[in-house]
Amino acid sequence: MSRLTLAVVSMTVLVAAAAAAEQPTAGQPAPAPAQGPTLTAEQIVADVVAAMDRSADPCRDFYRYACGTWIAETALPADKPQWVRSFSVVRERNRELLREIIEEAAGSSTDDPTNRLVGDYFGACMDEAGVEQAGIAPLRPILEAIEGVDGAGSLFRVTGALYRQGIEPLFGLGVFADFKDPGTNVAHLVQGGIGLPDRDYYVSDDPTKQQLLAEYQEHIGRMLALLGEEPSAASAHAADVVAFETELAKASRDRTAMRELDRQYNRVDRAGLARLAPGLPWGSFFEAAGHPEVDDLNVRTPEFFEALERLVASTDPGVLRSYLRWSVVDQVADQLPAAFVAADFELYGRKLSGQQEIEPRWKRCVSDTSDSLAEPIGKLYVERAFAGDSKAKALEMIRDIEAAFDANLDSVAWMDDATRWRSHRKLVAVRNKIGYPDAWRDYSSLRLTRSGYFANAAAVAAFDLDFATGKVGRPVDRSEWAGMPPQTVNAGYNPIGNEMLFPAGILQPPFFHRDFPAAMSYGAIGLGIGHELTHGYDDQGRKFDPSGALNEWWEPDVAERYERQAQCVADYYGALEVEPGVRVNGELTLGENIADIGGLKLAHQAYQAWRDRHGAPTPLIEGMTDDQLLFVAAAQLWCTVASPEYLRQIVTTDPHTPGRFRATGPMANVPAFAEAFRCEPGTPMNPVARCEVW
Repeated sequence: MSRLTLAVVSMTVLVAAAAAAEQPTAGQPAPAPAQGPTLTAEQIVADVVAAMDRSADPCRDFYRYACGTWIAETALPADKPQWVRSFSVVRERNRELLREIIEEAAGSSTDDPTNRLVGDYFGACMDEAGVEQAGIAPLRPILEAIEGVDGAGSLFRVTGALYRQGIEPLFGLGVFADFKDPGTNVAHLVQGGIGLPDRDYYVSDDPTKQQLLAEYQEHIGRMLALLGEEPSAASAHAADVVAFETELAKASRDRTAMRELDRQYNRVDRAGLARLAPGLPWGSFFEAAGHPEVDDLNVRTPEFFEALERLVASTDPGVLRSYLRWSVVDQVADQLPAAFVAADFELYGRKLSGQQEIEPRWKRCVSDTSDSLAEPIGKLYVERAFAGDSKAKALEMIRDIEAAFDANLDSVAWMDDATRWRSHRKLVAVRNKIGYPDAWRDYSSLRLTRSGYFANAAAVAAFDLDFATGKVGRPVDRSEWAGMPPQTVNAGYNPIGNEMLFPAGILQPPFFHRDFPAAMSYGAIGLGIGHELTHGYDDQGRKFDPSGALNEWWEPDVAERYERQAQCVADYYGALEVEPGVRVNGELTLGENIADIGGLKLAHQAYQAWRDRHGAPTPLIEGMTDDQLLFVAAAQLWCTVASPEYLRQIVTTDPHTPGRFRATGPMANVPAFAEAFRCEPGTPMNPVARCEVW
């Protein structure tokens, strides 16, 4: 699987997640879902209380109060860089279930096309002996093609062929809706081409990042040597690669700048693309990728491609060849013999993330199979795991959260009446997708074998590229669940479609269960719903109108007042220290923090409305009010243990604030929390000054 994360999808999510495959267009209807297990009040209480340290003062250390015992008793698993009480636990539980589903499919009749696909992909992935026997033979045609690179023309022909095999050097490419014409699909081109998680690793003067860059260079040399290069030559070539990638990094926007989507619209046709960077032979690229017809494009970062043109022209072809060899082995290391896998883990797992052990092969193969065959696996998952009434109950909560947002709009003091009315219109236009798609994508043309892991991964990559690229210039299919198959343990908001997505995977404890008391439901999945809805009005989402078009639909003075409110949030989180000297990037995390604060406020308000309709419930936990339970349930989603290396990495790369501050930051900025726990003014959880956007 490619490591390159394309910064082309504008989906905002509840928690950081890996990139997923393209999603459905048409096919068979979704199956009738199964019924889920029952939870007793005793089980619910025991789970909540077991995580808490009720000796802590919730007004001074709410994180310890809500999560203290869980943190004290939870060791970071050796094969994980981070472990979160909610997401990690559910994802592991899901992976065990997916293993059962996949192994059953692999062992059943091959007459069923879904079972055959799943079984072939997983079986080939698990065939360690076959992978070892093949060695680097699957790469030889690619490596031979790279040896023919002698300039821009051959470079882009090889790059296009590599994209067809799921290998993405130089830049990123994705296909989804046009920002300003959300009913039409276009191809998006964006900066890319670096192997480290962020440009900052190449250009920062931070000693830790400089050390990691040096270790990265050594790693490149080791991997090139495994391909057969002499150690001295491999070391020299590694230095060339790092120098080349450093130039790519210098030409790239930083992550904060990449959040400014209104600066990422440059719609062109192929002629316009040629004028932007005349020295880059795009015709060769698209022809080699199998899609010479692509003509509807958005160049997200024009200056990057202008710099890429200059860099390619000034770089010795030998360096280009070394860079391509490295890109190949870096991005397919997990499909190669154990020596490549171990070396890859040593850098990306151990040194960059603090992970002590690599996951067992079955876990890696289950994850890869689920990612690569997202729809076939999703269909099987829904049949096995999705409770029949979950969809209706989730929709009911969504309506409550939307009603709370609608009511809250009338009290937003910095907004004028015209913008308020348009905001109401956007709310009404939100599409809600819950559980699973109504139809499944057709995989009948995909052919795999039970042997040949690399060949199968390449076949899936070509299949997905054809599916995605075939949509360029065509109307957007609003039934698609792009990026979130049913087994996903996450939720998302897509501003281009003005839609919220809640896959079946997240509709389970501790996020959601039909037997949860209402306070817990609103504090957990209610927070998630409010979070995603608020994304429609965060510093990015607010720039998309009710139709999902990037369009300045706010009055200028209102936008200015909004920015002042938002700056308060950026400053508040930017002062939080992850460790001494390492602070949260308040600008990078701004959208997620606005969504966290707004989501918590909406969840509490929606619960109050529920309580007004149904009456105050009997307290579930002795000594804890229902309001307090709501806030504890929300905080316990973020109980986290993590390696120091991983925390430093996510501060650089992740638009989400680390877990402990997601458990406390929103609460400190929502007055209802201080009221629920009777916090004295001036205590950490009842500050004198708060930040409020929505």
